[in-house]
Amino acid sequence: MKKLILPAIVAIFISLSAFAIFNTWKVKADAASVTFEGHRVSGSFTGLKAEIVFDKDHPEAAKISATIDVTTAATGFFIKTSHVKSALGADDYPTIKFESTSVAKSGSGYVANGKLTMKGKTNPEAIHFTFDEQGNEGTFKGDFKVVPAKYGIDRSGTPPEVTIHLSVPVSKG
Repeated sequence: MKKLILPAIVAIFISLSAFAIFNTWKVKADAASVTFEGHRVSGSFTGLKAEIVFDKDHPEAAKISATIDVTTAATGFFIKTSHVKSALGADDYPTIKFESTSVAKSGSGYVANGKLTMKGKTNPEAIHFTFDEQGNEGTFKGDFKVVPAKYGIDRSGTPPEVTIHLSVPVSKG
């Protein structure tokens, strides 16, 4: 019996130590910025929600899951805003979702590979980002390009490519 107790204690300690290195980050939603720009259209979204587990020393163990509320799209001009929401199918598909499948160091930053779902279609996408950590707070900043046609977004006037810019302030949660 004594021979089993020591290995069990060591296994529990190692398991708990592994979880201690991962940081869970809570998004400061009011301060987050999600903007988009493409040919003759630019704007922003609000309502970012995310679950982020990330440690810059162990990016391979990171998990990122995020959604944005499509109905919050704003371009500054009501007709363009209406066109964006309609093209994204806001009535039937009120959220855009990203879920990472892997995260890795890339140059001076990181890359989150994952699945992006818009208008009911899911495709692989890569988000290149940096993370500036200062104590219990930090900011994720990233950019990626989306081809709307891959998601069935083909309304007249839709740009062939849209760039998404992210600035996501976080605190340890």
